[in-house]
Amino acid sequence: MFRESLEHIGHALREPEGFAWRWQRIGSPYPWWVFAALAATAIAGTLSYGMTMGLLGGVQRMLECGLACTLAAGVSWSLPLPALYILNSLTGSRLRASTTFLAALVTTSWGGLAMIASIPINVFFSVALPYAPVVLLINLIVFAGVGVAMIDVFSRVMARLEPSRGRVPALWLALVGAIGAELFYAFGLFQFS
Repeated sequence: MFRESLEHIGHALREPEGFAWRWQRIGSPYPWWVFAALAATAIAGTLSYGMTMGLLGGVQRMLECGLACTLAAGVSWSLPLPALYILNSLTGSRLRASTTFLAALVTTSWGGLAMIASIPINVFFSVALPYAPVVLLINLIVFAGVGVAMIDVFSRVMARLEPSRGRVPALWLALVGAIGAELFYAFGLFQFS
């Protein structure tokens, strides 16, 4: 079961378009634990990167930032997801709700791994230049880079699932970004000391 999950996760990260397309065309070829593993990958990425955001504030701040980053990312992705499905359906999409959810989950999993890959950048600059404006700038650059990569993944997946609609459903990610930025600010994640 664990090995099979890893194989599916590897496929989802190497070829997210084919992974989601297979789900839509074949039916339900992946067991429930694949969804759980994709969610765990996204959670691990946001939790670990969030902890580095609190690096200058000590262990307590690191834990707070890790949890807050994970909560903010989870809410910002899950809150507008029903709207994406409804708006897509109203405009002619024939995707099942589970396929839309899988496309978002694959994208967030990929983003979680991109956040893990960005940890050395954040740690290096936070330690080398421990000034709040510099650390804020580095984090904003990392989030922008990860966001652009996630937009690319999501739009490629949606374009493969419904070629006639192209990458238009990716416009939904503007709402995800706006909600995420609001939550990051509200949770104090951009306060560095």
